[in-house]
Amino acid sequence: MINDDNDSGFVSHLAELRKRLIHSFIFLFIFFIGCYFFSEHLYGFLVEPYAKAVKDDGIERRLIFTALQETFLTYLKVSFFAAFFVTCPFILMQIWKFIAPGLYKHEKSAIIPYLVLTPILFLLGGMLVYYLIMPLAIKFFLSFESSGASTNLPIQLEAKVNEYLSLVMKLIFAFGISFQLPVVLSLLARVGIVDSEFLKKRRKYVVVIIFAAAAILTPPDPVTQIGLAIPLLILYELSILSVNFIEKKHLKDSDA
Repeated sequence: MINDDNDSGFVSHLAELRKRLIHSFIFLFIFFIGCYFFSEHLYGFLVEPYAKAVKDDGIERRLIFTALQETFLTYLKVSFFAAFFVTCPFILMQIWKFIAPGLYKHEKSAIIPYLVLTPILFLLGGMLVYYLIMPLAIKFFLSFESSGASTNLPIQLEAKVNEYLSLVMKLIFAFGISFQLPVVLSLLARVGIVDSEFLKKRRKYVVVIIFAAAAILTPPDPVTQIGLAIPLLILYELSILSVNFIEKKHLKDSDA
């Protein structure tokens, strides 16, 4: 009887998980279709940093595509990216509804702030890319253009639509995920895997790891690498403060 109850409980959990996943995929698909109808506007929004960076350089700029299907596939990619960005809070809500019934009241109150903080930090990472990193990176790359005075062969950028938008979306995703560092470290501290002293003692190793990760996640240029590494170092220091606060709260609760 006990085994039957366990089996039925496991099956019901799987059915609940399946229902939540189906709801998430349906919601994502609906927003994907909606975003595709506005894909040209989304494209214009993502191209805006490039347009502003080259507006006053005196050269007629354009974005090109070299395959018949390239722009269409790019619009699909942009639509999916925007749909996923919009539906992330809904997906997190579905995850919360799945795990919440098995949590105690104090566990629920501990997790809710992280569910709120996760999309906010992702949005902050994306905004940093869009408003600061991309304009600086574009200026940096354009500085290697040449008028060809010595060779009569000028070097001028003709960016491809797919490559440019893939770069922007990759950077937004990389920064958004990297900005989850405080959430991850705080959760690890709550379950007792790390503490503030552990994080402080390994600070010098973390600096190396962060710069290595920035080099992997970003193009091979100093602007985007430093632009990712410095915020991550700041977030790491804030994580130490957050973990220290959690430890003091646990100590206070245990004394009480």
